[in-house]
Amino acid sequence: MRKETSSRLIYYLSLIGFFAIFSTTISKTPVLPLYVSALGGKEIIIGLISAFSPLAGILFSFPVGILSDRIGRKKLLIISGIIFVVSPLLYLMVKSPALLIPIRFFHGCATAILGPVASAMIVSAYSKSKGEKLGIYSSSTLIGRTLAPMLGGFIISYFANPAIPIAAYKYVYIAAFILSIPVFILILFITTDKKQKTKTKITKNDFYTDLKYFFANKRLFSTSIVEMATYFAYGAFETYLPLYLTKFNVPAYQIGLIFSVQILSIALSKPLFGKLSDRIDKRKQIMGGILLLGIAIGIIGFFHSILSVIILGILFGLGLSFSTIATSTYAVEVTKKDKLGASLGGLSSIMDVGQTIGPLLTGIAITYLSFKIGFILSLILAIIAAIIFYFCNRTSV
Repeated sequence: MRKETSSRLIYYLSLIGFFAIFSTTISKTPVLPLYVSALGGKEIIIGLISAFSPLAGILFSFPVGILSDRIGRKKLLIISGIIFVVSPLLYLMVKSPALLIPIRFFHGCATAILGPVASAMIVSAYSKSKGEKLGIYSSSTLIGRTLAPMLGGFIISYFANPAIPIAAYKYVYIAAFILSIPVFILILFITTDKKQKTKTKITKNDFYTDLKYFFANKRLFSTSIVEMATYFAYGAFETYLPLYLTKFNVPAYQIGLIFSVQILSIALSKPLFGKLSDRIDKRKQIMGGILLLGIAIGIIGFFHSILSVIILGILFGLGLSFSTIATSTYAVEVTKKDKLGASLGGLSSIMDVGQTIGPLLTGIAITYLSFKIGFILSLILAIIAAIIFYFCNRTSV
């Protein structure tokens, strides 16, 4: 791919990622658990609803990766853009928590497509600086993820109306719709890679061959286990920290600030850690990151002051940043070139397994035990994932 084309690609993808994640994040953090609670949903229901967005990633990320290797990636981006625009409007029609289940699933399909397709585009175009460019793209998405809780928390607080408890949340989803419009428009500016071979017909054998390759590659699969543990913790963090803090009468705008500071730490550090991953042993970076974020969330249930939670949130964010930027680039290094989209799709699917079961299992632990035990669950899984990764990657690639 020519230099000028590559330059435009990272520019457009970064803007798409920014608006897309801004729109999806403001739809769930911190609004979703508070919205469900206002509609009368309990902790377990909140966990179930939160699980349905990443469930779409589990089901579709791997097939999307296979399709991107064969039929072209821009077509898939256009489909995701349509879903990004339509989804926020559906939240406006919700009158009971149960209706959020299909809406969250549908909305999750957009990110299930965007994630692996954008990553495959980037690593294909920037083979020598893939870590740095993935860091730039990821930071763009994280800037959107940073601003979303602040704006969402402000909208909820500003439009709060005791007479109509759910009214403020409707304004959040109107904002999400407005933010999604540039996503679809920018996708149209993406230049199709004419060098990519396309295949109009995909057989079951194609699917099973790529699936078998993914699970047989122990380095790749163990890397996906780390991703699963990471996003298990992240799902628990973003779903239950707002509810945990409301027990201590922390207002919505301060909860939004905590999330924004935590995500800002990820956004600022990812380009640096991405450059680092192009130069150092990624295996050590992956293990160090997963253990740091595990410890940070594992002890958060013992604190409730704003300052202490902000500090732990920053440590959690730095651990997540340090690990996940290395997992993406390491997965590329241990994958065959013609399996790139499928492998990144598989990595994304396993990641979404963690983000799906994280809120669900943590919700059960919190309901029947305590918030402390719920958060410690993430620490235990992080340690297990680090051990599995170590034994599967002891020798050099």
